[in-house]
Amino acid sequence: MNTFTKLALSVAVAAALSACDGSDGSDGIDITGPQGPAGPEGPAGPQGPAGADGADGADAATPGAAGAVYVMTNELDGNRIASFTRDSSGSLTHIGSYPTGGVGSTDFDGGEGLDPLISAYSLINTPDNEFLLTVNAGSSTVSSFRINDDFSLTLIDEVTTDIAGNGAIGPNSLAYNEGFVYVTNIDADGDLGEPIQEGSIAGYRLTETGQLIALGGAGYAMLENRPSAIRYSPDGEYLLITSINSGSSALESGSEDELIVLDVDRTTGALVSTTPVAAVTSTLRDNAEGRNLPSAIGFEVINRDGRDFVVVTEAREFRPDGQPPIFPELQTGSVSVWELGGDGSLTDVQLDVPASSEAENQRTACWITVSPDNEYFWVSNALDSSISAFGFNGEPGEIELTSLVNGENQPTSDFGLNPDTVPVSGAFRETDGFIDLDITDDGEFIYQLFGLTGGIGIYEVDGGSITQVETFRPEDEDILPTFDTQGIIAI
Repeated sequence: MNTFTKLALSVAVAAALSACDGSDGSDGIDITGPQGPAGPEGPAGPQGPAGADGADGADAATPGAAGAVYVMTNELDGNRIASFTRDSSGSLTHIGSYPTGGVGSTDFDGGEGLDPLISAYSLINTPDNEFLLTVNAGSSTVSSFRINDDFSLTLIDEVTTDIAGNGAIGPNSLAYNEGFVYVTNIDADGDLGEPIQEGSIAGYRLTETGQLIALGGAGYAMLENRPSAIRYSPDGEYLLITSINSGSSALESGSEDELIVLDVDRTTGALVSTTPVAAVTSTLRDNAEGRNLPSAIGFEVINRDGRDFVVVTEAREFRPDGQPPIFPELQTGSVSVWELGGDGSLTDVQLDVPASSEAENQRTACWITVSPDNEYFWVSNALDSSISAFGFNGEPGEIELTSLVNGENQPTSDFGLNPDTVPVSGAFRETDGFIDLDITDDGEFIYQLFGLTGGIGIYEVDGGSITQVETFRPEDEDILPTFDTQGIIAI
């Protein structure tokens, strides 16, 4: 959901009412909570990460845990990472909540509690599961954690994202490759209205001990759109960035690019050029089909038989003429696919593939996760609380929708719009509001974060099919806030 969708909703509700009337001691930051005993290496302090009841007095880690799940809480009074172990059946056990040192923000969406940063990858892990990285949108910083052997976390560093001193605010997405990190910032000039927002990217070196060292001007670039997600190409030669407001009639740059490619130096991490190597969109403004503009958010670069394909989710919110969305008249979400060439070029493969049938009309396709074998991927549809399953159909890079899995708490009509609800922020409360999702490293489970009810859907994976086996809802809201969470990692 976006800011102008929220404004449109406010108008609609008003009208209705009127009508009705540290590991080595030198780089660790002690986060042991008041009830936490000594860490495994000694008394609580720089050399000892939180013990079994550490952080904020959390439950003990599950012996023999199969893996872990992490959620960024995005709280305004202190951002945290809520951490859970998972067992062989997928069930979760809370082991700790670890402060990031920064704060979250709800300034970049309409305040309805769903998808507050309008982004993907606000929380990421390194491929070796050694470090966890998160944005702090309210304090304009990025934090790094060490992932300990028992899946607890140790805060290592927190650094500013305004590395150019240009007033960048609202970091919302992260990308990592071979010791380098890039972050996208929402709105470098201070305007909070989404249709006119632009942004920037900032680069860092992640040291072997988890510190983040800014690349300075060599890793900084302004963007013409409001970024929603950033990823590296598999070879580390390029950065790819999607945009939520491509084609907006209020965007000063006039850009219609939903996906751009920037060239980076793998050795130094620096940008080779701040001018995109390639820039594409699946749907231009004023198209003959009357199709809403892409409103691209999550994406993945998927390698198939030695070829890289960029699969982008599209929420389809901005109207064909570039005007802000009219709630709840949003079109069926979609997925578009481009092939990424070795030179950074993008070639059309399939554009605007619906995430559901027209009758099912699953709106706001926003996040994506991919099976470890790159055969299948799943897209979560935010407002309609469903997951669309896709597979590759044999042709190079071509995809097909295979199934649609509905959540337990879907909207009864138009996302639960209730003209008697005051404030308007309660308008979506009849739906779980699916946001970020992630698949475990072993490919056995998908964890779907609920943006409006403080829960996590647990799905068992069987090839391209998924079956919900459990819904995890902690009784203590302090563990997992009901609203405004953003970002989930499953390992």
